[in-house]
Amino acid sequence: MSTYKLQFVIGMVCLLLGIVSCLWRSNYMVKYRVPNLNTLNLNMNDGSHLFPTIIIQSNKIKVQQSATKLNASLGTYSHPVSTQLHQSTSSTSVDSKRPKILTIIDGIRAKLLQFLDFLLSPFKLLFKKETKAIISTPTSFISQTVSKSMDNIALAKGKRYAAQKLREVDELIAQAKAKKEAAITEPGRWPPNITKYTGGKKSVGDLTESQLRGKRVLVRCDLNVPLEKGVITDDTRIRGSIPTIAYLVSKGAKVLLTSHLGRPKGGYEAKFSLAPIAPRLSALLGQKVELIPDCRGVAVGKAVANMKEGDVVLLENSRFYPEEEKNDKSFAKELAANADLFVNDAFGTAHRAHGSTEGVTQFLPTAVAGFLLQKELDYLQGAVDQPKRPFAAIVGGSKVSSKISVIESMLNKVDKLVLGGGMVFTFLKARGINVGKSLVEDDQLELAKKLEKIAAEKGVKLYLASDVVVADKFAADAANKIVDVNEIPDGWMGLDIGPKTIKEIQDGLSDCKTVIWNGPMGVFEFDAFAKGTNAIATTLAGLTSKGCITIIGGGDSVAAVEKAGLAEKMSHISTGGGASLELLEGKVLPGVAALNNAAL
Repeated sequence: MSTYKLQFVIGMVCLLLGIVSCLWRSNYMVKYRVPNLNTLNLNMNDGSHLFPTIIIQSNKIKVQQSATKLNASLGTYSHPVSTQLHQSTSSTSVDSKRPKILTIIDGIRAKLLQFLDFLLSPFKLLFKKETKAIISTPTSFISQTVSKSMDNIALAKGKRYAAQKLREVDELIAQAKAKKEAAITEPGRWPPNITKYTGGKKSVGDLTESQLRGKRVLVRCDLNVPLEKGVITDDTRIRGSIPTIAYLVSKGAKVLLTSHLGRPKGGYEAKFSLAPIAPRLSALLGQKVELIPDCRGVAVGKAVANMKEGDVVLLENSRFYPEEEKNDKSFAKELAANADLFVNDAFGTAHRAHGSTEGVTQFLPTAVAGFLLQKELDYLQGAVDQPKRPFAAIVGGSKVSSKISVIESMLNKVDKLVLGGGMVFTFLKARGINVGKSLVEDDQLELAKKLEKIAAEKGVKLYLASDVVVADKFAADAANKIVDVNEIPDGWMGLDIGPKTIKEIQDGLSDCKTVIWNGPMGVFEFDAFAKGTNAIATTLAGLTSKGCITIIGGGDSVAAVEKAGLAEKMSHISTGGGASLELLEGKVLPGVAALNNAAL
């Protein structure tokens, strides 16, 4: 083969490789140079079940809708589209995800060009620049030209792809926004199988726009969220406050938020400041929420004087003043001084007669329940006092003594009562069964016998464990086995209910229309002893889908359901620990009793 033919063949091979490489890059660039178009998360959920998470992935749009019920906190969408688009993966350069085959092709092409350059090196001495230009034409120049053209094609293709996807996203945003606005205009709308019930108290939804526009509204929220080094680790309670705040803003009110955080000891402590809460509120509401460095006095007065209709400010931690928990009248009067009316939306503290929950109502003529408080009462009083039957209560926990009042109250209302957790061993021992080293309250044995007798007299079906999971010690790595309750070995302790018991409970709950659960079935913190609690959670999630009203009544049962990842599948998760318990016991909550009565 002549030198010229060899040159021509090598040149054509280089050109072909260049074109293949560029064509590959065209498709490659659309995929990797526009990384935020390959996978986008559009999250308008903010903890609500009303709004979907929109995901663009693999050139397809997928809408994740966790639930369709209106039983969770209303999320807020008021941000521009651009601020709602978040990349689920970090933006990376093209080369960081470059396919290996592409690198190999480029390497081969470079080697061939070097070889061609070597073969033509004698001619460079004769023709110098002219030869160099001729040689570069079929290789480098053409390759660069084609590469640039393909880059332009890829960029145009990427832009068209982006425009198409954003148009589709805009449509989904519009649908979700319309749904949200419809819910805001009717914030008192709850699931159809719940009768609205506020304990005879007026709700913020009963106030008209003319009663709210321009008015200064003091809202007691429960913003006592967990923080780690100043960072919010769980904003559930903040999101729970959004429906009431958003409603007041939509009606033109000037909103003053007050709350506590932690347990400060008689003065300001930076770690208990509400400063980290304000930015999260701003993000959820879509407007600036300013933190006022006090909850009473001149600083608050000045801030309120500059507020416009629809503005929201956050007052500093009310418990920085000891007078708050003492329900000091002069302190409560100062809290109320900058407001025209009061809304209590802090169910978690409604069982406390504090200055910001009960005291302020003595100085503000209009005092009503917020939507979150209303919702808690709808479920924990409305659904429990007027239940759809059969009605079952599941009561767990370690000690009978801590749940006596709840059990006694439930025996007057339910058709079925399930007892679990450590307390079950007190009942078993009261029956004369050997329970080994299981937790037992010997001073409550007579009470256990009495409660069983009351259940029988009232015709309440009582479920106790028939088999249990026992362990040789109280530890996550303890040796364990399943035994009948009549065969618990000496020196072993029961830490969970067994599979037979689980089946009996599931069968008993299968026809129920209302179920309330307070307290885990075992030591759910240890995976080896969480099966009973998880099984009950799964059972209730299934019942919810069939129309049963399932209520998680605060405390450890909430933590157990959340750990099992089933919180969103329950009808209602109570935000109050002690408040939930006291309400189920039939006690009057001071923060509720102090509110205006609803018109008959």
